[in-house]
Parts: sequence; C-alpha cells; structure tokens
Amino acid sequence: MSDRLTIGQLYPTSVHPTTLQRPANAKNTVNSEVSFESVLQKNMLKFSNHAAKRLEQRGIELGSRQLDQISSAVDKAAAKGSKESLILMKDMALIVSVANRTVVTAMDGSSMKDNVFTQIDSAVIIS
Repeated sequence: MSDRLTIGQLYPTSVHPTTLQRPANAKNTVNSEVSFESVLQKNMLKFSNHAAKRLEQRGIELGSRQLDQISSAVDKAAAKGSKESLILMKDMALIVSVANRTVVTAMDGSSMKDNVFTQIDSAVIIS
C-alpha cells in the first residue's frame, strides 16, 4: 500500500476518473426488473365496468371458488391461444378478454336463452 490517502478522499490519487464511471448496461437495472405487483396485476382476473353492472343487475354473486374456476378457465383458453372466450358455468355465461384477463360481460341463465354469442374464438365449459 504505497498509495497515500488523505482525509475526505475515497480513492488513491492514482485512480483515473474514467474507471469511476458506471458501465452503460448497468444503468436503470431497477426499472428493468419485474416487480411483484406487476406480475400480480398481470395474472389477476379483472371485471370491466360493464360486467360489474351486469353482475349487479342480474343478482349474480361470485364466490372465491367460482373466481378460481374462472381464472383457471382463462388460463386454459390462453394456453390454446384464445383472444376472446365464452366461459359457461352452471347457470351463467361470461365473455372474457383472455389477453387482458378481463371479464367483459356476464349473463345469468335466463339471459343466456335464445342468445347468440359473437366475436368469440373459444368456449370453456366449467362443470
């Protein structure tokens, strides 16, 4: 250790200033990491305002078990490459945007009768 350090100096005087600069690929590493919240939001099932209104108007209540089944059905539809899917559960039908994991609209059993479902590319039936 022949280099001399003075008080208030972090590096020996022989260090060249360019060695203290950060490499170009090291900047903004925090932003490039995926946060837990973004992963959670990406995988969480959402309901559009329209779907929420339809659920309320038609008196449809979804329990945690049903939400898990719907989420699983969306996962299956995504695995097959679906974009817009019809999910049929016992006495209700849901139209889901698979890419956004968003329920677009919901119908109860009486609203489903004599109805034509358009702009879907898949159907998942949950028993």
